[in-house]
Amino acid sequence: MQLRILILCLLAAVSTTHAAHNITHILAKHPSFSTFSHYLTVTHLASEINRRRTITVCAVDNAAMNDLLAKHYSLPTLKNILSLHIFADYFGAKKLHQITKGSTTTSSLFQATGEAAGTSGYVNITDIKGGKVGFAPVDSDSDGPMATFVKSLEEFPYDLAVIQISHTLSSPEAAAPAAAPSDLNVTSIMARQGCQTFSDMIIAQGAEETFSQSVQGGLTIFCPSDEALDAFRPRYKNLTADGKTSLLLFHGVPVYNSLGMLRSSNGLVNTLATEGAKKFDFTVQNDGDDVKLETKVVTATITGTLVDEDPLAVFKVDKVLLPKELFKAAPPAPAPKAAPKSKSKSKGGAADEDEDADSPGPAADDVAAADEDSTNDGDRVRGGGVAALCFSLVLCVLAYIS
Repeated sequence: MQLRILILCLLAAVSTTHAAHNITHILAKHPSFSTFSHYLTVTHLASEINRRRTITVCAVDNAAMNDLLAKHYSLPTLKNILSLHIFADYFGAKKLHQITKGSTTTSSLFQATGEAAGTSGYVNITDIKGGKVGFAPVDSDSDGPMATFVKSLEEFPYDLAVIQISHTLSSPEAAAPAAAPSDLNVTSIMARQGCQTFSDMIIAQGAEETFSQSVQGGLTIFCPSDEALDAFRPRYKNLTADGKTSLLLFHGVPVYNSLGMLRSSNGLVNTLATEGAKKFDFTVQNDGDDVKLETKVVTATITGTLVDEDPLAVFKVDKVLLPKELFKAAPPAPAPKAAPKSKSKSKGGAADEDEDADSPGPAADDVAAADEDSTNDGDRVRGGGVAALCFSLVLCVLAYIS
């Protein structure tokens, strides 16, 4: 009997998790979305959806897709338009009807392609009178009806939501003629997405071709913020021409890495500056949800995603990456001081100050930091199937023992 209980508990625990999602398999259950599913596959958006952990797909039925296809867009342009229908956040039916302040703005995969200038890759979601929810790209100029939420097709809180909307989303930027991936201009993309200073330095130093030639095989670029580059300029001017080129190439890794891949694949990585014995490498190390880049001279943190679509990813970092081949390594951190020995009672029985009284409690900042860590931890496990599985297994073992 106890063994049967254990087996049933294990099956229940497994049911609390779900395998990696497959968008085409999900849509295959709904024949009226077959055209939308087909074009997710041919534009390679399906694989992009499947590899992301937190995602919302706004599907449209075959009739709405036929209206879109009647405009005879090229496949790259069609990909940009469909990218507007994929949000890098979770919006299930319940969340859509409980939007704080009645409206919110979310980023789409079109923003991640690097083709969207400024805020044109973002979509406004608004609660409308009568219990409806509307969707509109921030730069939409359409005179047609607003796309609205129809129903939920499949949800895995808080990882994946597949919902139906009434009409396709589009914007002037998304509908503009798009270049094929092999024609991507890396510096132009970085300049449009907030890396103008770094892009200008690459062009001025003649390193543009090296970056561009690396895109087809996969490329990840870590772009220092304008503030970090402005503070670094005096040191940059003192470098030789070869040193400047090596420094810029040091910010590129000749492999495509999404943010999720960087979080899960820590370790040493070679850069575009690596050549034989000249290693020019650094270490990728995740710190919770943060990703840090350690060069033995400086440690930088990824602060934002500018472009993230295979074969190119561009991330903003808060510091200039300094290779140990060009700059002195940072001095080792000082060893912590030994705690003072506690005083003991004297022979005459007179006690010295109590040890606990001398031991300081946690500082207010430490308490605040601990509270923040607890909050962050709670957010991270909010929709995690692994945590639910572990908890269920513990309950099962306890039931079995009893």
